[in-house]
Amino acid sequence: MQPFQTTVPDDVLDDLRARLNRTRWPDQVEGQNWRQGTELSFLQRLCDHWTERFDWRAAEARLNALPQFYTTVDGVGLHLVHARSEMPNAVPLLLLNGWPSSIFEYLDVIPRLTAAGFHVVAPALPGYGFSDRPSEPGMNGTRIAALFAALMGELGYERFLAHGSDWGSLVVDRMRRQHADRLLGVHISNVHSNYPPPQDPTPEEQAFLGQAQGWQFAEGAYVMIQGTKPQTLSYGLNDSPAGLAAWVVEKFRAWSDGDIEQAYGLDGLCANLTLYWVTETIGSSMRLYAEVFSDPGMRMPPERGAVPVGVIVFPKDILPAPRAWGERWFNVVHWTEAPRGGHFGAWEEPELFVQDLRAFADGLIGGTR
Repeated sequence: MQPFQTTVPDDVLDDLRARLNRTRWPDQVEGQNWRQGTELSFLQRLCDHWTERFDWRAAEARLNALPQFYTTVDGVGLHLVHARSEMPNAVPLLLLNGWPSSIFEYLDVIPRLTAAGFHVVAPALPGYGFSDRPSEPGMNGTRIAALFAALMGELGYERFLAHGSDWGSLVVDRMRRQHADRLLGVHISNVHSNYPPPQDPTPEEQAFLGQAQGWQFAEGAYVMIQGTKPQTLSYGLNDSPAGLAAWVVEKFRAWSDGDIEQAYGLDGLCANLTLYWVTETIGSSMRLYAEVFSDPGMRMPPERGAVPVGVIVFPKDILPAPRAWGERWFNVVHWTEAPRGGHFGAWEEPELFVQDLRAFADGLIGGTR
């Protein structure tokens, strides 16, 4: 377990700005705005901000203000934040994000969580950020769940809470099934729609599953591309920062509650994009889709099990799930329908997120931490 500091060479940042300045912009049909994808004038403004005003060194300093480490678990190099609480009886908490997010999703909540009595461990998934990029197939949700269970043991946490958003929620669900004895409880943002349709759905579940079908047709093409041919897409996104930005910010806009700039700010979007760019991990991050698609363990219907599960559903998430759907698959002991927020709820609404995690933990362990 080696201390780690984020330091991107100047020539990498100079090359990024030079590529942005050489962007060959496409045309756009008048009046389409975002209907056919990322809107041209917004992307040009974002890239201009990225080139001329965004300060990566300030974003880097925010990362370096947190205790970062690099370690190897089962031959895989992992980058992580490990921030310990000063409170007595603090509870270990594993935080996992997904695509196309990063550690920046949790920067605002980590200090709040340590103040609330959690020892926070926030690793980058394999293929994301400064963690290793897998060079062989098989780095799927089942393998990642085992890696992070081992990581928590290496840190001295035999039992812990785990929270996940996006792919992180599927990884902690896999951990719930594989490593139930290690978990105090699991907290997730929303409940995925891709479990098998039941024979006896409630009216709320019927409506939810119908919306899921419509979403797959209107919004889910990226899932099929990244789940089948991520390598083809990687060439363009790894070579063009404007192309990378177009692919990523379209998702942030679609999945946020309200205006994308109010939700994340241009600096927040640029920080996230820069992390993908300087680590050259857009391709390896997208390959996780293909790995999950070929993972038999991830395709199996989950056993309800005994591990306590807490769910927070943000209203502008992708397909907010009804409670009946969550209770069908999980031992739900805590369910919150937040008043606002989108897919990356910890980023958009850090106070609501921390309050909910603390309420879930207090319900399991008691408010004596």
